[in-house]
Amino acid sequence: MKPNSERTYTRKNHRRVRSLQPMDYVAPYIMVERQDACNMFTDSVDAAPIDAYIRRKRKEGLSDFGLLHVLLAAYVRTIADRPGINRFIRGQKIYTRDRVVVCMDVKREMTLEGDTTVIKPVFLPTDTAEDVYNVFNELYKEATAESAETGFDGLAKVINYIPGLVKKFVVWVLKTLDYFGWLPTAITNLSPFHGSLFITSMGSLGIPPIYHHLYNFGTVPAFLAYGRRRHANELDILGNVERRSYYDLCMTLDERPCNGFYYASAWKHMKHILKNPDILDEVPEVTPDIP
Repeated sequence: MKPNSERTYTRKNHRRVRSLQPMDYVAPYIMVERQDACNMFTDSVDAAPIDAYIRRKRKEGLSDFGLLHVLLAAYVRTIADRPGINRFIRGQKIYTRDRVVVCMDVKREMTLEGDTTVIKPVFLPTDTAEDVYNVFNELYKEATAESAETGFDGLAKVINYIPGLVKKFVVWVLKTLDYFGWLPTAITNLSPFHGSLFITSMGSLGIPPIYHHLYNFGTVPAFLAYGRRRHANELDILGNVERRSYYDLCMTLDERPCNGFYYASAWKHMKHILKNPDILDEVPEVTPDIP
């Protein structure tokens, strides 16, 4: 696994994209807010190859390796081959990242009263499934440890102490700074609204996935929700009833950073990876995004 120094995110890790079609640069001025540009879709992936891969990784010593790690690793690998889905809009300009920054709400206890915090693991496009597992679990254990307080918790407390009317002004200032890319890195690295992907597990709650909205504030261009394992009785090619299992996924996407053809290609590529998860054990060659 690469050292922690390579798993940070600063302004040096993103750059303007300047070689798209003219309409791509006009669209953010027409669809100004991220909610204006939301596209949503749902799909299912065969659970069998994923479950077999999870069992193998656990036998190899990754004791609590699970579906979340597979999905994260598959998304990181997809970005390695389709880097356009790692772009974002800020100030009506299009940028691309060379890191994969994932945001996720986590509960310290699975109870109605349990505290919630946010973790933000930073992955490299060259990460394998084991790299993803180690990076994510390290942050997760730190955030869910007894009496733990993350940087996000501290930032939320500071903002919460500000009186209501002043708080509204402070949020306006933060949004204005963010529009011009002037927010301090210390804040964007803690913010759940700045990243490559927001992911949420509905399966851990025992319900199907939901279509989650995107946030107008920040830079997150995609939201992925996944549900519990679903079973279905289907007919095979000979007409026999066969019981199969699936994982349902819902995605909400900002359509402005790249076009529908590109998104479709990326999703088909990710489904191919999920059907053949052994790919995630190999270090990929990274495709650079366009200038």
